[in-house]
Amino acid sequence: AFMAGGSFGSVLGVALGGIIAVHLGWRWSFMAMAVLGLLLVALFKAFVTENKLAEHAVDTPTKAGTESAGRAKLSSLFTNPAVLFAYIGGGLQMFTAAILLAWMPSFFNRYYDLAPDKAAGAAALIVLLVGTGMVVCGIVTDRVGRSDITRKWLSGIVFCAISLVSLTVGFGLSTGTAQLVLIGIGAFFSAGASGPIAAMVANLTHSSVRASAMGTLTVANNLLGLALGPFVIGILADHVGLRGALQLAPLVYFVAIVAMFAGKSLHPLGLRKLAAVGVVPAETH
Repeated sequence: AFMAGGSFGSVLGVALGGIIAVHLGWRWSFMAMAVLGLLLVALFKAFVTENKLAEHAVDTPTKAGTESAGRAKLSSLFTNPAVLFAYIGGGLQMFTAAILLAWMPSFFNRYYDLAPDKAAGAAALIVLLVGTGMVVCGIVTDRVGRSDITRKWLSGIVFCAISLVSLTVGFGLSTGTAQLVLIGIGAFFSAGASGPIAAMVANLTHSSVRASAMGTLTVANNLLGLALGPFVIGILADHVGLRGALQLAPLVYFVAIVAMFAGKSLHPLGLRKLAAVGVVPAETH
């Protein structure tokens, strides 16, 4: 749910930006986003205080002897092979999701002949599906991984496979209801592996550097997915057209799936690496 917050914010940005651009011009779209950003910062400052955080703090005592005193080395973030494959798989599974966030307004404008504001509204619905899928897939992952935590790797693989098939076939169809349904299904699962990947990173890293691990995962998501995806599709669109580029984009899921399979196979080694650092997650049974 936490990682899906950006997608839900994108819904407002895409829809509102398109409407403002049509009526007031594109410069005012950026101005509106800046004002809303500053307003959000002010609201966060007003409502999220240290006292309120303390009221909801949860103590998670660890078993004696399971966690070493002090802080683990930052190098442990990059010496655990299972975690490395989680970074790669997590970043690449965001590749296609980022493309949906960035290019769907143009897709609806070009191939469904929608005006910019209506195209932005339609794209916002796709973005909403992406964010909703992240939350729902995370809930499903928690349930299937209760008895065996390695099933979380498999759930991420399944979500990627569903999106791969749905989007590849969907973008290959002619415009119409069938195409929109398949694109919607693919969008729902496009970033569904975000929760499983984040869970694996959290469970395979020492608690003292867990925030750094989440930050590293975020960097991977941005470099391999959010930044790289729209850029690559822009280049491909110049050569094969936007529809052709969007049809090729989901193939990146193949690499993400391979990375997740590798992470699952290396999970026991990852636990041994973690134990050497000084902690083993309680739920790894």
